[in-house]
Amino acid sequence: MRGDGRTVTSKAFALLSAFESGPNAQSLSDLAEHADLPLPTAHRLVKELVEWGALERDEQGRYTVGLRLWEVAQNAGRHLRDTARPYLQDLFSLTHETAHIAIRDGDEALYIDRIYGSTRVPRASRVGGRLPLHATAVGKVLLAYEEEWVRDAYLSHRLEAATRHTHVNPGRLAAELRRVRDEGYATTQEEVRAGSCSIAVPVRIEPHPAAIGLVMLSSDGTTMTRHLPALRGIARRIETAAVRPQPSLARIPRRSGRGRS
Repeated sequence: MRGDGRTVTSKAFALLSAFESGPNAQSLSDLAEHADLPLPTAHRLVKELVEWGALERDEQGRYTVGLRLWEVAQNAGRHLRDTARPYLQDLFSLTHETAHIAIRDGDEALYIDRIYGSTRVPRASRVGGRLPLHATAVGKVLLAYEEEWVRDAYLSHRLEAATRHTHVNPGRLAAELRRVRDEGYATTQEEVRAGSCSIAVPVRIEPHPAAIGLVMLSSDGTTMTRHLPALRGIARRIETAAVRPQPSLARIPRRSGRGRS
């Protein structure tokens, strides 16, 4: 066990972090073990989290993420998600493929929004989920357009292989990222899930540059680039919408009641 040097806040965060990669429903002992806390301490903190709404307790006595925490999380990336959503829907309508948008969060691609196609493509992530930058098309785009020191730092670490097709050789990946910058798009072929491939392009917006991409069956991988015009067109529309000033009530002229019959 760790000592008592951690703050109450850090202990609560440690409990909540169990749901990042663990099961949707977990017992108190599971949470205590994950957070490296004595059972009585975990019980007291979990009780407070339930009272606040961050966690919920089911009929079997297991705990799940509470709706209040979900509501708070919806505010993260809301402006980008709300701005991009109609254009992401347009991208799906044009291609009939699963479409998504992501930003970089540390060394991972964080998926802000996704619209699923009807084709049963092996699913690797979900809205709010994260995947390694080097294994996904959106991640490669995000990494390729980062500052050089960010790329160098990322490539200096050991790269995990999600499948036997994942590019984990630093030299090969560095060359691939240069090509992505030159050509303006990235692709993957079964690098994160067997049976799926992806293609993505950059969305140059501030303060969080993004990438939009499509996921499809591996059998369609040889013709992925046919979707580039649609991807690039949608990316430009999102960029334009992101900097367009939003109308406010102060700018809307009031109608006068005079002169009406």
